[in-house]
Amino acid sequence: MTYEFLKTPASLGRICALLGATALAGAAAADEVTLRSTDGTINLVGDLISFDSEHYFLQTDLGDLRVSAERVRCDGAGCPVFAEILPDVSIGGSDAITEGLMPLLLAGFATDTSAEAQTEKTQTQGEFATTLVGEDGFGDQIGTYLVRSGTSDDAFTSLLDNSIQVGMSSRRIRPDEARALKAAGAGNMIDPSQEHIVAVDSLVVVVNPSNPIQDVSMENLARIYAGDITNWSELGGPDLAIEPVVQTDAGTNAVFSTGVFGAEDAALNGAYEATDNVNAALYVDDNPGAIAYVGFAFKRGQKPLSLVSECGIGTTPDAFSVKTEEYALFRRLYMYNRADIDNALSADFVDFATSDAASNVILQSGFIDLGIERVVQAANSDRGQRVQSAGTDSFEVALSTDMVEMLNTHDRLSSTFRFRTGSTNLDPRGKLDLERLANYLADQPAGTEVTFVGFADNVGAFEPNLTLSEGRAEQVRDALMDIAGARLDGITLNIQGFGEISPAACNTNESGRLINRRVETWISKS
Repeated sequence: MTYEFLKTPASLGRICALLGATALAGAAAADEVTLRSTDGTINLVGDLISFDSEHYFLQTDLGDLRVSAERVRCDGAGCPVFAEILPDVSIGGSDAITEGLMPLLLAGFATDTSAEAQTEKTQTQGEFATTLVGEDGFGDQIGTYLVRSGTSDDAFTSLLDNSIQVGMSSRRIRPDEARALKAAGAGNMIDPSQEHIVAVDSLVVVVNPSNPIQDVSMENLARIYAGDITNWSELGGPDLAIEPVVQTDAGTNAVFSTGVFGAEDAALNGAYEATDNVNAALYVDDNPGAIAYVGFAFKRGQKPLSLVSECGIGTTPDAFSVKTEEYALFRRLYMYNRADIDNALSADFVDFATSDAASNVILQSGFIDLGIERVVQAANSDRGQRVQSAGTDSFEVALSTDMVEMLNTHDRLSSTFRFRTGSTNLDPRGKLDLERLANYLADQPAGTEVTFVGFADNVGAFEPNLTLSEGRAEQVRDALMDIAGARLDGITLNIQGFGEISPAACNTNESGRLINRRVETWISKS
């Protein structure tokens, strides 16, 4: 057997973890094949004994090895030949969604429909097929879903050429992509019937566990990826060269670039280009000086860094801050479909993926579901202390005092609604969250008091912004009442506006101002 280290040498422990080595008995004569790791770092050459759809069994001079099919592709005449799969539904796009979410999501969909999910790899790297069989595997075949890993860009080019029915993207569709699809007869891609938010995610900035650094300012993070800061000692860490890791996925890079540089096409200086989130995380594991950005679901043993904004607001990548979209590097995970294709199997799957029934599956995958979370608020919290110091005149100070008092009597729900500049119109996720909020509040005891608390950015004068924040809170309350109807008869719904008090992000750029134009949902303490 030979090992070929193509990029980064891995430790013996890493090799063993990749191989899942195990002794095999009674090995038969076999053909020599090459198993190439998906991250491009290692080639394994040996005689293929057998293949069981999940593992390759390889005979080598060091013994017999079992190699996970998920981590390698097989080259050589002795490799297994896969039968051609004719799917009923083809799904393609973002590797973050494909690898981190789709296998569990399809399994959950099968359970929800009383079916069994039978999954197999195909000959194409990053591709798998899941067939649903009814009556828990004892009935008729319902349909086959072929899932292909790629990039967010691939989702829209494949929807355009009709090679897939569902596109997965870790960013929202761009105007030029939407126009091209509309011209091709695919419909309005930002209509709620075609644009579906499945989950939210954060890009976690991670370093090697041996690195003593605990947090990094957004300014310094930008300087690292611009190549201006090159040694950890410049940030109070060890005398060690910084190795920034960049990714090849355009959607992931766009989220990171927008959050750090304010532009999705910023040039990123990288010492290593990772093929995907898994590859980026593994590189950080093996290199003490590395720093990378990976999806929330792909953080394993690496150390996550808290991010500190230029105005001193720090956030950690926990589920609540990501659900409220107040963490600096959050992203929405989307599914898109064409309007001119009538495919009941794809429609049923998308309906499940965006329902409350999928929440547990999304949590299990490591992503962050859209389900509602509740956190305790208090006047002596970091937020309460910042609010107490806010205000430049007696009117603003009195308003800040009112808010601090409310913190002691109300908890906060993760349901947070956002608006365009100067607008009281909800964004697409807001409409989805209203239905979830209605279901959540319908289960609360009679007499529960809910207050929609509106905020604004600091563009314009204070008093008009205060009026605007109250109008936004009222708009959310009225929209909820229209959706919920009599289900919330025992719940008191109030509104309150605090204008530009208590910003959740800096008002120095549009992304920060967008975070601040919001309505929070507060619920009376039990």
